[in-house]
Amino acid sequence: MIHAMSEVDDIIGRLTDGETLDEGEFAALVAHGLEPEHAESRERLRRAAVEARKSVYGNDVYVRGLVEISSYCRNNCLYCGIRAGNATADRYRLSPDQILECAEEGYSLGFRTVVLQGGEDPFFTDAVLEGVIKAIKSSHPDVAVTLSLGERGRESFARLREAGADRYLLRHETADADHYARLHPKEMSFENRMKCLADLRELGYQVGCGFMVGSPGQTSATLAKDLAFIRDFRPEMCGIGPFVPHHATPFASEPRGTVEMTCFLLSVIRLVHPRVLLPATTALGTIDPKGREKGILSGANVVMPNLSPVAVRRKYELYDNKICTGEESAQCRFCLRRRVESIGYRLVVDRGDYRAG
Repeated sequence: MIHAMSEVDDIIGRLTDGETLDEGEFAALVAHGLEPEHAESRERLRRAAVEARKSVYGNDVYVRGLVEISSYCRNNCLYCGIRAGNATADRYRLSPDQILECAEEGYSLGFRTVVLQGGEDPFFTDAVLEGVIKAIKSSHPDVAVTLSLGERGRESFARLREAGADRYLLRHETADADHYARLHPKEMSFENRMKCLADLRELGYQVGCGFMVGSPGQTSATLAKDLAFIRDFRPEMCGIGPFVPHHATPFASEPRGTVEMTCFLLSVIRLVHPRVLLPATTALGTIDPKGREKGILSGANVVMPNLSPVAVRRKYELYDNKICTGEESAQCRFCLRRRVESIGYRLVVDRGDYRAG
């Protein structure tokens, strides 16, 4: 492990020069990168991340219309507000017709990517989801359909891909097996999560992974494993945001993640994998009114405004105080556009596909 302060600046310099880092170097970078003496190197890192993104995607920030289809979930992840064990959760489930109405509204607003996100709700069988996906694709062949519905078997992933799903977002949460066990019930396994990601890649999806910044038990060593995993797996998308506790979970009293570390890691990920589609997340906007702007200025290039019916948005409560009205909503696309343009970027509503190279 590298500890010398001067060597951390050297690591940042090598990363900005396009060199590959090992886990020990990633760990040193995470452990010491936010210390005051590295402010100049950190700014150089941020600027290099922005240039790396511009070299692939220019000043475009892509919009994905998010539909949160269900707050029912069979799992009991310790950090999640819609965990099965939360008896106080106000549950809802959209019908297939409601989902299609949301997708249609997104299309009328100009969006050409729709993200169907939800808990692992047994109601949404392969047959139900196949019907929804085929209906969206039949009406609008130019729309990219992204799913974010947790762990499913390989056969299920294959059926949904055959139905027309283009992308699948499945946060790996952590690339460290022991840390994974701390965040999840014993019924869930690190090995299965990694198998799901491998299956999705093999089936031809554009695949998204990601993790929470500041999750309980996270260390510089576990974050180094996350960065090494992203370096090697090369996901098309990577969603990271600060951990924000929920009052009805075992982690209710844990401290939340920070904007500073999240933005720092966004810059690192952009340089580790310059072509990745990298969201400025709702969680980032939840803990800082300018959080998403700061994310974009650190290398992010995706935002996901909400297309869900207004009546259910507060019920999809993964964490406390989640923003769910106003400028994060799809209906306020022009508000979001002004915010993006105010920092020198351009909001783009097309499919915003991953640019391989």
